[in-house]
Amino acid sequence: MNFHQSPRFSNGMAFFRSFFLICCFTVAGCFLPVDVKAIIPPEFAGDSDFVITQNMQGIDLKGYVFVKDDFRDVNLSEADLRGVVFNQSQLQGADFRESDLEDVVAFASAFDEADLRGANLTNALLMQSTFSNAQIEGADFSNAVLDLIQQKVLCSNAQGVNPQTGIETSESLGCTG
Repeated sequence: MNFHQSPRFSNGMAFFRSFFLICCFTVAGCFLPVDVKAIIPPEFAGDSDFVITQNMQGIDLKGYVFVKDDFRDVNLSEADLRGVVFNQSQLQGADFRESDLEDVVAFASAFDEADLRGANLTNALLMQSTFSNAQIEGADFSNAVLDLIQQKVLCSNAQGVNPQTGIETSESLGCTG
């Protein structure tokens, strides 16, 4: 048997390598800044004590993160929802009239039968979200990103002008005559 093939020698080298790496990482850890913070994924970044109620009219939720939360039939009219994340959330029948949803992210969320009249959805990211029977009169979808099928659904009901931005709903959706 060759000396380099000896099982006893390879186990000894593995132990030495492991011991050496542990020592290096321990010493390196002493030089890390004390206030290092982990990056928290969005699904854990929300306020765990936040309670969703049926009447949240005019509430300021700027920057909140909601993942798989249930907002069905919740009144969020006139709310400040800029930059809110509603990923995979249930928003059916929710009232968003006159709400500011600028820069909102709502991936795979259900806006079916939601009231979005007069809402500002400028720059919203709405991929894989659905809008069946949503009321959108006067809503502004300028620069919003949504699925082509949903854009066509929304264009079939697009009418009115947004009261805050002065933009026509059909123009903001890029509807063609």
